[in-house]
Amino acid sequence: MKKIISTVFAAGLVLSVNAPAFADVIEGNWKTESGETAAISKCGGSFCIKLKTGKYAGKSIGKMKGAGGSYTGTVTDPADNKQYSGSAKVGGSNLKLKGCALKIFCKTQNWKKI
Repeated sequence: MKKIISTVFAAGLVLSVNAPAFADVIEGNWKTESGETAAISKCGGSFCIKLKTGKYAGKSIGKMKGAGGSYTGTVTDPADNKQYSGSAKVGGSNLKLKGCALKIFCKTQNWKKI
């Protein structure tokens, strides 16, 4: 009996060590409103947004914290490098990204998961 329990425990340990970590819903590639592709990935305890295509490819344009579909942080306009307070909400394959200056002047974009 001890041998069976040891074998089952060892198999479970191997599976848990080799199992991939689950990605958060915000992670992945997103098509922006202007047609570029933005990649959102883990970076430390946050999620970093980086443009993959277009005129500003390679540029970091945001950093968010959160989980389960609701995030806050900063977004950067790649054209002028101005940084704004931001938020993001994920619903299915849609991401609603909002950036605000002075919490009054806000702009919202809707991105699609690709």
